[in-house]
Amino acid sequence: MGRNSSRTLSHHTPVFLACCVALLLSNAVIYLYLDSIYGSDRPPVSSHTGCAAQHFKMATMKNCTPWLQCSQITDRVRTLKLIGQGAVKKVYLAEWTGQKVAVSRLSSADYLEDFLHGLSMLEALQSPLVVQLVGVCLKDSVVVTEHHPFGSLLNLNGVLEQEQHQKRNTWQTRLRLALDYVSVLDYLHNSPVGRRVMCDSNSLEKTLSQFLLTSDFHVVVNDMDALPEVDPSRDLFVKCGHRELTGDFVAPEQLWPFGRKGEPFSDDDMPAYDERTDIWKIPDVTHFLMGRAPGGDLVRFHLFQIHEACKKTDPKLRPSAVDVLKIYRSVYDSMVREDSGFRDML
Repeated sequence: MGRNSSRTLSHHTPVFLACCVALLLSNAVIYLYLDSIYGSDRPPVSSHTGCAAQHFKMATMKNCTPWLQCSQITDRVRTLKLIGQGAVKKVYLAEWTGQKVAVSRLSSADYLEDFLHGLSMLEALQSPLVVQLVGVCLKDSVVVTEHHPFGSLLNLNGVLEQEQHQKRNTWQTRLRLALDYVSVLDYLHNSPVGRRVMCDSNSLEKTLSQFLLTSDFHVVVNDMDALPEVDPSRDLFVKCGHRELTGDFVAPEQLWPFGRKGEPFSDDDMPAYDERTDIWKIPDVTHFLMGRAPGGDLVRFHLFQIHEACKKTDPKLRPSAVDVLKIYRSVYDSMVREDSGFRDML
């Protein structure tokens, strides 16, 4: 019996080894593919990558086109309907030569400085992580950008509940969105125009409204009206607004520190802070992005330690955005490999 068993094992050994090699190669290919997307510090590829400066190219366009000027916006951009409104601007769905675009118009002259700051950031920070600029007309205070029909990240759960998108409601899709979100923070904190802080983020809802969900389920930052610069070497720090901030969502250093002594809020006496306020908010945003997708609890478990570090009361003890990004990528890659290996064993 022992000799027969030995001969049987020997007979099947080449087949067994071939299967093992095939499995290893399959997992290696998957890992290399994922590493090509998320394993580098480069942002994900977007439809306008490859265009020269001050040019745009939307998904259905064959060629890059120079940013639209006033005459082109006036003559060829047709406003359809109002789709959003804030203190600084009103946003309209519009059409340009068959392409849907978003047109932002200044709401009030009182906010012209904010409007121009947002435009300057949009022009200077064009990248696959930033909404694509299509045209500008300064004299009319109008900015045209690429339209994303899903709207802001506030709409994520509603979009994924739609029948045609339910297959996207996975931990993989949701964690990729979180990767994009932290990639945006990393880009802003190390931008070509200095270290920038997302000041329009005093609540979860307000933060999510600053980002758009693209049709291929990625994230781009859209609202850039409040991106002040931080530079410790020049003793340059920020205060997000001139009013007292409250609540658990904002970082501790953004809270009025003298309230327990009974002193009323004073903008002049409020200490300034840096970009680590954005880091404090990462766990809350990612918790929303993960939703209730199967596997989401396991993702949260793997991210627990880095999220705990993000919530350090002392901002100096919090990780940088790039440190968080490395952990997110590591968790994504390892979970995909584990998931792939489990499926191969079935």
